[in-house]
Amino acid sequence: MAHVEDRWKREGRRGTGRRWRVRYAGPDGRERSRSFDRKIDAEQFRVRVESDVQRGTYIDPSAGRMTLRAYSATWQQAYSPDSSRGEHIGTHLSRHILPVLGDVTLGQLASRPSMIQQWYAGLRLSPQSAGQVFITLSAILAAAVDDNLIPANPCRAKSVRLRTAPKRRIVPWTAAQVDAIREGMPERWRAMVDCAAGLGMRQGEVFGARPEQVDFLRRTVHVNRQVLRVNGRLWFAAPKENRDRAVPLAQPVSLALAAHMAAWPPVAVTLPWNEPGGPRHGQPVTAELLFATAAGGAVNGSSFWRTWGAARDRAGIAKGGMHMLRHYFASVLLAGGVDIRALSEYLGHHDPGFTLRVYSHLMPSAEGRALKAVEAALAEDHGPGTAQEGGKPC
Repeated sequence: MAHVEDRWKREGRRGTGRRWRVRYAGPDGRERSRSFDRKIDAEQFRVRVESDVQRGTYIDPSAGRMTLRAYSATWQQAYSPDSSRGEHIGTHLSRHILPVLGDVTLGQLASRPSMIQQWYAGLRLSPQSAGQVFITLSAILAAAVDDNLIPANPCRAKSVRLRTAPKRRIVPWTAAQVDAIREGMPERWRAMVDCAAGLGMRQGEVFGARPEQVDFLRRTVHVNRQVLRVNGRLWFAAPKENRDRAVPLAQPVSLALAAHMAAWPPVAVTLPWNEPGGPRHGQPVTAELLFATAAGGAVNGSSFWRTWGAARDRAGIAKGGMHMLRHYFASVLLAGGVDIRALSEYLGHHDPGFTLRVYSHLMPSAEGRALKAVEAALAEDHGPGTAQEGGKPC
C-alpha cells in the first residue's frame, strides 16, 4: 500500500526540499517514491497510484523516458523492409517523423499532444500523404500504450486535428480516351490496356499476368499474382491483401489477349517471391509472363511510367495513371447494372462498403432505373395497367 510521509520530520531537513513524499510499490514489487510541496497533492497522487495498481493500469513513470527514435527502431522490426508497408514505414520515419520528433521521449509526447499537432502542421505534404505519415506515428504510439510505456496515445487526443482533403469524385475516362491511350502505347504493350480497362486489374497485376490465369473456355481470368517494386527491386507477390479473384473475360478482351500471345509469346521470368515472414520469402520463382520488356525481363513500373506518360500525352490527356483504366472498368459495370457486391469482388476490394463509397456517384439513380422499368413494362403490347394482367388490384 502507498503512504505519505513528512520528509522534514523524518529527515530533519526542515524547510529544505519538497516536504511530502509518497512511497509506494509498483506491480513488480519495487518501491518507488514521488515528492510534493503540498500534502493535498501527495494524498491525491497516493489515491490515484493505488487505484492504478489495483486496476492494472499503472504506468511506470520511468518507462516513458525512451526516445521515439529508440522505440520506433524496435517497433519497425515487425515489418520487413522488403514489403510495401515496410518500405513506406521506413520512408515515413526517416523523412518526416524522426528528424523532428526522434529525440523526444515517449513520455513527453504522451503528456503534450500539442507537440503532435505542431509536428503535423509542419508537414509539407498533401492532406492524403500527411495522413498516411500520421497513421504510422499513431501506430507506433499505440504500440507504446500496449507495452505499458505511456498511458494514452497522444495522436488520439481531441485537440489533434488533421487536415481534410477535398472530396473529389472520380471522373472516369471515356471509351474514346481509353482507345486513344491504347493506340499511343507500344504494340507489344497495348493488351495491357485491355487487361486494366476490361478486367479491372491493377498495374502490378497486369505486369504479373500469366497465360495460365486466362481460361478462354470458361471465359474467366484468375487474378492471383502481381509484380511489385519494393526498395528498387522487382518481386513476385500475391495480389493486394492476398485477395485472389476471378473476373469475367469479355470477348473483346479475350480476342486481344489471344492476338497478343500469338504476336508476343509469353516470356519466362525469374524473380524473388515477396512474402515477408513466409517460407518462400526471397526464394526465386520462375513464371511465364504475358508482358515483358524487349530484353525479356519483367516490366518495371518506374520505367513504364515514361511510356505511359508519352501515350497519355499523345492522347491529349493531362494526367492520370493506369489506375484510371480500373475506374473505367468500374464505371462500365455499374452502368451495365452490375451490383456493388459483384463489382467489389471483381476489383478485389476487401469490403463492398469501400467500393460503394468510391463509386456510388457512378451508379444509375433509383429514379432512372424505376422509369426504365416502368417504361419497358408498359411498352410491351400496351398491356394492362397492373402487374396482375387484368386481375384483382393489389
